[in-house]
Amino acid sequence: MLTSVDRLLFVRRVPIFKELRDDFIVRLASVMDELSFPANYAIFKQGEEGRSLYIVASGRVKVHIGEQQLAEVDKGKYFGEMAVFDTQPRSASATTLEPCECLELTQEQLYDAIEETPEIAVNIIRELSRIIRRLNDNINVSASRRH
Repeated sequence: MLTSVDRLLFVRRVPIFKELRDDFIVRLASVMDELSFPANYAIFKQGEEGRSLYIVASGRVKVHIGEQQLAEVDKGKYFGEMAVFDTQPRSASATTLEPCECLELTQEQLYDAIEETPEIAVNIIRELSRIIRRLNDNINVSASRRH
């Protein structure tokens, strides 16, 4: 079990939450479920309906499409956020590489949080924009290497 201080620290590390006030982070952290997964466990599969994002409290998770690994997520990092925001099926799978503890934030909890603290929506937009810019930069670098 994570202490309330540990929960606060993990939630604070998530970029979309880092600029929020501590009192709000404490409330958000307190409603998140703590989940334990064994090694080689499929937390979710590509194509499934997704309504949660996860923060890794311990262990490692791979995000993948089939056998192709897209990312390795370790302590303090998060995954699964796209499905929370756009309600589309999961675009990839997430499988534990070792036993893991995760905090889960559901879409409903996130929407309640946005209603209570609208600035979280601005943080979300800012973080998603950063991700898109990073992907665009990667595409531009790849394209320039081919020419």
